[in-house]
Amino acid sequence: MRPGDRVELSVEKAVYRGLGLGRIDGQVVFLPRGLPGDRWRARIAARERGYLRAAPEALLVPGPGRRPSPCPFVPDCGGCCYQELGYDEQLRLKESVLRESLRRAGAPFEGAIGVHGSPESGWRTRATFHAEVVEGSVRVGLRGEGSRRVVALARCLQVSDAMNGVLEALRGGLAERPALAARIEDVLLAEGRSGGGVVVALAGRLTAVDASEAMPLADAPGLAGFGLRVGPREGGGFMLLRGSSHVTSRVLETSLRAHVLSFFQGNRFLVEPLAAHVRALLPEGGTLLDLYAGVGLFALTHGPRAERVVGIESGATAVADAEFNAEYAGQRNVRFVEGDVARSLATLAADSGERIILDPPRTGAGTDVVRAIAERKPLAIAYVSCDPPTLGRDLRAFSEHGYRLERLDAFDLFPDSFHLESVALLKSM
Repeated sequence: MRPGDRVELSVEKAVYRGLGLGRIDGQVVFLPRGLPGDRWRARIAARERGYLRAAPEALLVPGPGRRPSPCPFVPDCGGCCYQELGYDEQLRLKESVLRESLRRAGAPFEGAIGVHGSPESGWRTRATFHAEVVEGSVRVGLRGEGSRRVVALARCLQVSDAMNGVLEALRGGLAERPALAARIEDVLLAEGRSGGGVVVALAGRLTAVDASEAMPLADAPGLAGFGLRVGPREGGGFMLLRGSSHVTSRVLETSLRAHVLSFFQGNRFLVEPLAAHVRALLPEGGTLLDLYAGVGLFALTHGPRAERVVGIESGATAVADAEFNAEYAGQRNVRFVEGDVARSLATLAADSGERIILDPPRTGAGTDVVRAIAERKPLAIAYVSCDPPTLGRDLRAFSEHGYRLERLDAFDLFPDSFHLESVALLKSM
């Protein structure tokens, strides 16, 4: 089988990143948009070590649960690989993908998994769209499947009406400024759980000199704040041109301010159930360490239940937000440390019976952080993961240090996409 060959392929199961797995003469083939039970005509795109990659050409027989996509930009847009699958089937599929990812990583879980669903539209409170100029025409939208090409979107079902309105106004403003648009790579939008206005940050090859040309875009209806991320992605700065750079959400009676560049869980419907679940997993009292703390979502919603809370976060804007939020909440027992998690843990003396919340980025915690945590001998660990494969890798590492997986829940913070948030409770064997 060689690249360019055309085949008919039956999809056996779904695997992570929105791929369907099939076989040709015993050879594993991965197919984007392939759903269990589908039969496709496809073209072999590449041969890799141990498997083939295929490109879909025509769906010959649909698998169970398929539906017409509610979004007119599917399949051209790569933002929602499961948009053509009924939502109940999506949840079952994601549970199976989670189990498969853990099994492949050597950390299988045979117990029941609690699966928590979300409304499919208007769920995002934070979104990053992309911009590009093609033959003088400005496109603002999301990237195509497996491509850097931007698919222009008139409307995205993931975001609210207010965010769609702002995006439409920005698209029109950038169309009149193609030279500025050519220097923009990302359009970041944020709003609070209950609305209250949209904050926008334009990012790319921008400097302070671009402020005057960008300033008219701040007149978009519905904007509560507007600015530029200037300089490099790492180590650059933010230039606020109008309004506020922050949005505020209330979660479990806690007010949380978040800068447009700070990380914050993006599903308005599930952020509170997620926080409540994590809080309930860990016993009251003692010292709580919140690792990769962001703006303090878990630290501050758990704060009243703990004697002492220390949050560790590397993002400067997030730490500033977290400190503001702790002060506003009057939680004197909570403090935040800006820095790398592994190095910061080494500077903190371990307390007996520590509770730890671990919420790393998609790359996971990794060997050094897992070892640093295990050496502290915490009473319990709540691991919040947004990437099943790296979760599986880290769970296997924790098991090697004497920690077992007691409970696993899945929160579909990203409906219609392949992303999935999981919460694992770990305790010493």
